[in-house]
Amino acid sequence: MYAALVFIPIITAAIAGIFQRFLGARPAELLTTAGLFASLALSLYAFYDVAILGHSQVVTLWQWISSGDFTVDWNVRVDTLTAVMLVVVTGVSSLVHLYSIGYMHDDPDRPRFFSYLSLFTFAMLMLVTANNFLQVFFGWEGVGLASYLLIGFWYKKPSANAAALKAFVVNRVGDFGFMLGIFAIFWVFGTLDFDAVFKAAPALAGHSFEFAGHQVDILTTICLLLFVGAMGKSAQIGLHTWLPDAMEGPTPVSALIHAATMVTAGVFLVCRASPLFELAPNALAFVTFIGATTAFFAASVGLFQNDIKRVIAYSTCSQLGYMFVAAGCSAYGAAMFHLFTHAFFKALLFLSAGAVIVAMHHEQDMRKMGGLRKQLPFTYWMMLIGNIALTGLGIPLLGIGAAGFYSKDAIINAAFLSNTPVGTYAFVLTLLAAAMTSFYSWRQFLMTFHGRYRGLDHHHDEATAGHDEHHAPKLEEVHEPARVMLVPLAVLAVGALLSGGLFVHSFIGEGEFWRGAVALAFGHHADAENSIPLLVEFAPLLLTALGFAIAYYFYIVKPELPAKLAAQKGIVYMFLYRKWYFDELYQFLFVGPALVFGRFLWKWGDGKLIDGLGPDGVAARVLDATRGAVRLQSGYVYHYAFAMLIGVVGLATYFMMVWR
Repeated sequence: MYAALVFIPIITAAIAGIFQRFLGARPAELLTTAGLFASLALSLYAFYDVAILGHSQVVTLWQWISSGDFTVDWNVRVDTLTAVMLVVVTGVSSLVHLYSIGYMHDDPDRPRFFSYLSLFTFAMLMLVTANNFLQVFFGWEGVGLASYLLIGFWYKKPSANAAALKAFVVNRVGDFGFMLGIFAIFWVFGTLDFDAVFKAAPALAGHSFEFAGHQVDILTTICLLLFVGAMGKSAQIGLHTWLPDAMEGPTPVSALIHAATMVTAGVFLVCRASPLFELAPNALAFVTFIGATTAFFAASVGLFQNDIKRVIAYSTCSQLGYMFVAAGCSAYGAAMFHLFTHAFFKALLFLSAGAVIVAMHHEQDMRKMGGLRKQLPFTYWMMLIGNIALTGLGIPLLGIGAAGFYSKDAIINAAFLSNTPVGTYAFVLTLLAAAMTSFYSWRQFLMTFHGRYRGLDHHHDEATAGHDEHHAPKLEEVHEPARVMLVPLAVLAVGALLSGGLFVHSFIGEGEFWRGAVALAFGHHADAENSIPLLVEFAPLLLTALGFAIAYYFYIVKPELPAKLAAQKGIVYMFLYRKWYFDELYQFLFVGPALVFGRFLWKWGDGKLIDGLGPDGVAARVLDATRGAVRLQSGYVYHYAFAMLIGVVGLATYFMMVWR
């Protein structure tokens, strides 16, 4: 059953991709979508059998590598951690496939698109069912390849090609660290199997090795290298720049890859390797620091973005930071719980944004929207539910709220209860991020659905200069998209509302649910939970309400104020609008020098030196010699007689000099 669950998507992807000319668009999209729903059905059964009944197992499919003493089997590991990820991956992917039937209806390359989607899902399933680090790396690189193909799907757009290349290159930086971590694990433990590594790890706690004249902790080094890979895949600060640009791909791609599945691979890796991280407290502190900084950074950048998809993209980046804060505080159950709930409401927000974009004739600038509530009533309610879940609205003491309320508050509480300096840092920054999340989420919602319609305003500035201009339709031309796009929204909305309350006690419990799949160093302690001050309990709700109030004032009460403030181009506004100038900094430090160095190697190293002295030089000298020889062949007899006379004189002179 588990083999079928994993391999159905790659089979349908191969059929749709290879035989697309014979199948046509409609059979290809139906085949791949049906395959994903079949995998979803098997995943739901796996979740019931493994997570609820406790029947974890490892299924060996075949021997993959055998080289001397090094052997790797191709296994399918299904424990509670895997079961959760299976539901997330196949659930979101199947709904995205269904949604894409409507969204990509007019695209001539639909078979290729659906083939790529299923290929991505297969790679992600390989990643989450891996039983060793090498198998994880196989799926890890597979999702990187599929992401490149999907982001650059509209390859005739230069911006899409640039975004795909950027995602690929930035992820390679993180993947290099991941590779070094895998090499170190094999060097230290002699195996890459999860169970064998985790069993042997406690014996190495506190051990070090010499590097560059310093004693370095072994497990801390391994965990930091693994986390570098997680930073790249999960778009943490420093390696985050690819994620917003990835919005150049079709909106279903944004929902699938950059909201619920691929970007959560880093969180999954840290939770899977939690037995190692628990033995490396310095690595955990670094994870917490990076997660908290990313949550704050991405939320601050999202405050003033105008592209509806980029706002949600930075929201994703911020929420991933929350997950790493939980993992860094050893609350792995809370990290996976937020990953689980986030999949529902973030996919809902992306797909709702896609419905708005389709209705607006592919216009994505929120400054050209407004007043769409009556034209898009269903999408309005779906995005409202997504925003409620994202901002975590709920009543703390009663424990009533949407999905994000339970998981986000669990993370903030874990940071508060950690009682460490880095935990306090994370607690403060996650609270500030919660306020900013509320502001930019409701700002997006109010700019899109409330106020007056601005689609016919002729507003151009530096933010839109150089980009493809879309012509927003008249308000009466805006209408809900096809029903096949609305059904997935309804399903995701149910998950965004109910998943938190239904599973909070399972994910964040004493261990009956996880059964050893993740380390439960933090766990759920009733006495600790009861010791949380009332102000800490209500702080997220108060800050969320503050963010909503500010957004409501600026975009409903005084809608003319934002444009006036933006026109002033203050230091803080430009700093945040330019995304902390990370792209400009990387352009100056890395991209620009790399282009200059590459041009030097091309023009001088390759052109002047290698070709000049090598093939081009030898060929030029041969041509010169042949041109000289050609001149000797004049066709006149007296020229040849004169040449013969010179030869005879030269030969006679030689013999006279030698035999004298």
